[in-house]
Amino acid sequence: MAPKGYLDVHCHFFPGISNDLALQLVQQLRAAHFLVEDASQLQWSPECILEYNDHAGVAMALLSYVASSHEKLREGNDYAHKIVQRYPTRFGHLLALPTDDTEACLREIEHGDNYDEPRPDGYAVNTQYCGVPLSDDRLAPVFERLNARGAILHVHPNAYLPGEYGKPSALIDVAFDTCRVATDMLYKGVFRRYRNIKFIFAHCGGALPVLSGRLSLLGAEPWVPNPEKLAKHDIESQLSNLYVDTAATAKTGLRPAAKMVGWDHCIYGADCGVPCSSWKTMDENLEDVAAVEAEAHVKQWTVRDNSWKLFPAAAKRAEQSLGAEDEQSTSLC
Repeated sequence: MAPKGYLDVHCHFFPGISNDLALQLVQQLRAAHFLVEDASQLQWSPECILEYNDHAGVAMALLSYVASSHEKLREGNDYAHKIVQRYPTRFGHLLALPTDDTEACLREIEHGDNYDEPRPDGYAVNTQYCGVPLSDDRLAPVFERLNARGAILHVHPNAYLPGEYGKPSALIDVAFDTCRVATDMLYKGVFRRYRNIKFIFAHCGGALPVLSGRLSLLGAEPWVPNPEKLAKHDIESQLSNLYVDTAATAKTGLRPAAKMVGWDHCIYGADCGVPCSSWKTMDENLEDVAAVEAEAHVKQWTVRDNSWKLFPAAAKRAEQSLGAEDEQSTSLC
């Protein structure tokens, strides 16, 4: 049996907040040019996600939330685990890591190891966390731990950084944040040194795929600082080993992303659960995934199937749901 529907690897969640705090966040967002209409857009529930997923044909979503403090990050991880325990065939969890502190990261990994089943399906980080980029050399022990277990690491840009020219950062700045940090990781040898980590970069890799040809052409030239002595083929090889999700970018981002990483490393993401996504925009992006697959003459459902292959434990749980549906159908006959 194969899971029905898509696996969404890019689904945000937020623990419940009071109305007063939600109103404060609305004002903060609007001050950052993010025009949230009212506090209701900041309230989250698993049932709302399930409602959309049933509509869109998404069988399971992997929850992620990289809170801005260690305490809230731990609370978020524990909350997500409870949701997965409640809906094990519909949700998975990417355990958030506080990448401004190496020891805190290692403790959080151990904390996730102590969860009852289902265990986290992977890990979630931001490109920058509390001012520390993911390329920081101090994170080497964290990458070593993740590399030893062949972990999946979902990398999301920091959407809370200030945007430019009066626009919210979630519009286009996040794409350049992704590109900058990924490029620094490339030149510091992170992708070459930790080959067993499966790095997923959100939003079709942001601006990285479009600029990957420029990196390949110019990146090994003598005027570029290059402490790892990367050659052109090293740059192309390392970038091709990355994964990307399709969240909110498939129309024009999926083709260059597939050219950089190959179609087998493109997986589905919806960017569900945040105010910048609506049913309309997520539906359109999902339609774009199918349209780009058809235009590229790749097998239909390639992106969908890649997601399940990358997360076999999630696929197994989804298959259990399928088996239960089949048993119910048989009993009703």
